[in-house]
Amino acid sequence: MPALADRLKNHELVVDTLTRCEFAPADTAITCAVSGGADSMALLVLAVASGCAVTAVHVDHGLRPNSADEADVVRDLAHQLGAMFEAKSVHIEPGSNLEARARDARYAVLPADVLTGHTADDQAETVLINLLRGAGLRGLSGMQPNSQHPILKLRRSETHELCAALKIKIVHDSSNDDLKFQRNRIRRDLIPLLDEISKRDVAALLARQADVLRDDAELLDQLASHLDPTDAVALTNAPIALARRAIRAWIATEHPPDAKTVERVLSVARGEVTACDIGLNRQVRRSRQRLRIEP
Repeated sequence: MPALADRLKNHELVVDTLTRCEFAPADTAITCAVSGGADSMALLVLAVASGCAVTAVHVDHGLRPNSADEADVVRDLAHQLGAMFEAKSVHIEPGSNLEARARDARYAVLPADVLTGHTADDQAETVLINLLRGAGLRGLSGMQPNSQHPILKLRRSETHELCAALKIKIVHDSSNDDLKFQRNRIRRDLIPLLDEISKRDVAALLARQADVLRDDAELLDQLASHLDPTDAVALTNAPIALARRAIRAWIATEHPPDAKTVERVLSVARGEVTACDIGLNRQVRRSRQRLRIEP
């Protein structure tokens, strides 16, 4: 066993931190997305310490000078830990929505069950981003804590502490300093301001609130699953929160419909109009108190 991997077994900080992580059982083959930053490097360390058979994958977006060199930093740590390593690269065209397009390109070359190093601080930022987008309970629930987000209960400060304690070299992603990206503004400006105003650790508060809202959303989704969204009378008489959820699940494609689209379908169910557009060249039409989706 490599020396660093052997040290992890009895390292007090590693052992303590693992108690708040959600990794798969030992010997499970897993893939970790590792950019080289403190969060993903800590993910890699903790994944190995959990006993899983780990493959670290670094994706080079080619957006920064010498970005390809960052793969070497990840490769070195993977080898020190006895983990497998893969390097991938994607091409991102300049233009708008760069952050979202880079994320989509990254996930396109990663396995569907890849593990990511999102922390409680990322969760808080996600909740605020979704709030600014007008999201409902599901969006305000943030990321789902599961084996794909195994360190979601950790704080960003803890991943930095872990890397420092193990003397792990980390990569600084300069794009995280670019304030044209909304998440960076929220991280650098909004959350510290909210901390100051509330005299509280807002990131921890938002992460806990996401857990509460997720439980509420799951209960409402379960109740809505018993409602037939094609039954106009049942939709009209149902509690509005359940009717909206039933419609949203029924007409969703890759992305859930927005609130205005759901309200248009409700108008059809109530008999206020006979049909409405729901996007992607589809419409919902009512006939004999039944709703159906048509081209």
